[in-house]
Amino acid sequence: MARFDVFANPEPAERGATPYFLDVQNDHIEGIATRVVVPMRHESDFGPRAARLHPSFGLGGETLVLDTAALGAVPLGALRAPVANLRQHAAEVQDALDALFGAY
Repeated sequence: MARFDVFANPEPAERGATPYFLDVQNDHIEGIATRVVVPMRHESDFGPRAARLHPSFGLGGETLVLDTAALGAVPLGALRAPVANLRQHAAEVQDALDALFGAY
């Protein structure tokens, strides 16, 4: 499991609006049973966006919005094999996290 890996939402009932989670946890934290993730939601279902806080990314032929303010922890066992990795967008993801936590 690596930072910026994208995983299918482990809750089938929620995949309609939130198909993926983005792992944003530091790769060097080991020995805990969870990973910090940010939901990735369909752009068409998202509504108004704050540019820095809610960057969008193309994945699987659709546009998804990072719902940074809704981040949370998910049990390691719930996250299966990654379906993509957004490391090439690390600066945008980090900027969204900085906007959320006030690091400017």
